[in-house]
Amino acid sequence: MRTLQCTVPAAFDGRPLKHLLRGELGISSTLLKTLKWREGAILLNGAGVHVNAVVRTGDTVTVVLSERAPRETDVAPLDIPLAIVYEDEDLLVLNKPAGLAMHPMSTDLAAPNLAGALVAYLGEGTVPHFVSRLDKGTSGLLIAAKSGYVHELLRRALHSEELRREYRALALGRVTPPRGVIDAPIARAEGSLVKRCVAPDGLPSRTEYEVLSYHGELTLLRLAPRTGRTHQLRVHMASLGHPLAGDWLYGTEDRALIARPALHSYALWFTHPLTHAVLHFTAPLPEDMERLIK
Repeated sequence: MRTLQCTVPAAFDGRPLKHLLRGELGISSTLLKTLKWREGAILLNGAGVHVNAVVRTGDTVTVVLSERAPRETDVAPLDIPLAIVYEDEDLLVLNKPAGLAMHPMSTDLAAPNLAGALVAYLGEGTVPHFVSRLDKGTSGLLIAAKSGYVHELLRRALHSEELRREYRALALGRVTPPRGVIDAPIARAEGSLVKRCVAPDGLPSRTEYEVLSYHGELTLLRLAPRTGRTHQLRVHMASLGHPLAGDWLYGTEDRALIARPALHSYALWFTHPLTHAVLHFTAPLPEDMERLIK
């Protein structure tokens, strides 16, 4: 359980405590609404106070980031092993296998999912806080925060120099030119709840790509998303005429080639939101993608 503590600077002298909590500690309004009703969660000089209490220069503010009590609607724990690449008091970096959904399906709450595996690991009643999502068919690295506070700080850093992601992908055909930027807005495809498409009225979407090698009629790519739209990398590569191998939604399903879209979250760089350490992790290509380039 993470505890935050700070000494009130002169800039907040005579102001309500909630202003310091929002401005100095970066606590979101949603989390603040929750914390203020938890006994002992917010302390001023060691005593519980209301968030409207006036603070003075040199006062000590302590915030205990406990999670809420379990609810009947919480994710059920599932006995599924986690591939943990890194763990500390505040977060985990996980290597998700292809074929594992991020969250339970409404039609089958007991179906294998990463949220259930995380709850089993961290303890029943835990709230899974995934900083970004990977499609069920996508493998590789992602971050899971251990508190809503750390989750919010990391979410704000997404798609900035504070939190960068890089993927490996295998696309059909020989992609040319060897590097470039795909700057094409993405919208929901008409008549579909799942499919996306490039459309003039879509949300701004930007992907950097680089050809790493050619393997017959397949191209191994480095993909770096600069925005985070649903299916962004898959849609952008399909828009170039080079859908990902195995992508049944934006290309052609070929289970003999690969049983899922050939996309892997390969690398993460981020600044830890509390320790400020600069962290970098990579996850090697999984067997099904490695097989296609040998």
